[in-house]
Amino acid sequence: MSLEEDFLNAQQRVNGLSRRPSDQQLLELYSFYKQATLGDVTGKRPGGFDFKGRAKWEAWKQRRGLSRDEAMKLYVEVVERLERELG
Repeated sequence: MSLEEDFLNAQQRVNGLSRRPSDQQLLELYSFYKQATLGDVTGKRPGGFDFKGRAKWEAWKQRRGLSRDEAMKLYVEVVERLERELG
C-alpha cells in the first residue's frame, strides 16, 4: 500500500475509534492532516477569544516546514497509536 493509500485509510479508521481522542490528540491529528493536505499554515492567527481556532492554528504552525510525505506518515502513526490506546 502506498503512503497516500495508508493516509486515506487512516482518515477512515480514525472515525471508527471506540472512544473520542483527547483534545491534545485531536490537535495532533489536525495539525498533521492540515500539513499533509495544505502545507505550511496560512492566514492570520485567530484572535484571543477564538480559543479553538487559535489552538488549531498554533498546532498547525508547529508543523511548519514538515514535508507532505512526513506529515502523512506521522498522521498514520498517530492513528495507529490511538487505535492501540482507545480501541
